[in-house]
Amino acid sequence: MKIRIPTIALAALLFAGLPLASSSAYVGISVGFAPPPIPIYEQPLCPAPGYLWTPGYWAYADFGYYWVPGVWVAPPRVGLLWTPGYWGYNDGRYLFYQGYWGPTVGFYGGINYGFGYGGSGYYGGRWSGNTFRYNTAVTRVNTTVIHNTYVNREVVNNNTGSRASFNGPGGAKAKPTAQEKAVAKADRIPPTSVQRSRAEAAKKDPALHAANNKGKPKPEAIKALDRTNREQPVAAAAGTPAGKQAGTQKRGGAAAENGAGAKKQANAERGAGAEKAQKRTAQTANESRATAKTTARTPQTRRAADAQRNGQTRKAAAVPRTAPRSQTSSHRPQAAPRRQAAPAKGQRPAQSAQPAKKKKKPKNGSPDRGQ
Repeated sequence: MKIRIPTIALAALLFAGLPLASSSAYVGISVGFAPPPIPIYEQPLCPAPGYLWTPGYWAYADFGYYWVPGVWVAPPRVGLLWTPGYWGYNDGRYLFYQGYWGPTVGFYGGINYGFGYGGSGYYGGRWSGNTFRYNTAVTRVNTTVIHNTYVNREVVNNNTGSRASFNGPGGAKAKPTAQEKAVAKADRIPPTSVQRSRAEAAKKDPALHAANNKGKPKPEAIKALDRTNREQPVAAAAGTPAGKQAGTQKRGGAAAENGAGAKKQANAERGAGAEKAQKRTAQTANESRATAKTTARTPQTRRAADAQRNGQTRKAAAVPRTAPRSQTSSHRPQAAPRRQAAPAKGQRPAQSAQPAKKKKKPKNGSPDRGQ
């Protein structure tokens, strides 16, 4: 009779002899060969105050390893930090320890994930009361939008962790400290819904499978995942107010997880409202034009316009002239005087208006006497 043991149960048995910090962590899966090294990639800008960086890691499915890109995440509540998951080795098998949220960063196998996760602890930022401050020496932050920053370059020089993605022979050699063992015993919060959905989306993307990208996922594939699934928050230029983000964090894990859905709904409502406003504006403009045309065609409007023009004309005519117009002589030929018609029979001819001519004297000098 054969007994089948579930993969998770088998993994737990294999890790029975590991240190307390490792054995108490959640074990996801057991694989017979090591994952690829941690790839070098560019960290996107922090989208808003209060978001924490959770680095990328190699996950495993039936088809092999696949890369889950890092993502900025709003923690379940103020004051929590992220402990990345890691692969550990025991008796020829590699087991994955799930990451978690807690007040202190625990043991993550000495893996150098970069961006403040150098193998032990976290140096990409720290909590100051209810405000998270970012170390811009190792974290990409748009300081014109996010002002809660500081600079500590010492962690860059002391960052000597391995780029291997597992702890064991051929990988990282770190062992948990006493403090990290204490963290392993404390209460922890599992990954948020944003982190889980991102891992699921990466699993379905062939471009992120190690069998296709040879263990080196391309930046274009990561950006495509961000665009398609919209799990990566918008870039820092969005300028989400710190107070709004802090309020979301204080409402706890449930509110933080529902925040993404509420934000999408708000964006959809704003888009619908803008579309309705545009339609209303266009309708109002059409109605105004129609009213103007109708008003221009009414008899009352035409009579009012005619009366106004007539009034202006009479007003202009009533203005006295201040100077006489200059006389200009005409150079056109004068018309010849018309001949008067002969008087009718029995009528005396009309007297001419011109003076009578003097009679000429006779040549002998005597006056002309009537006979």
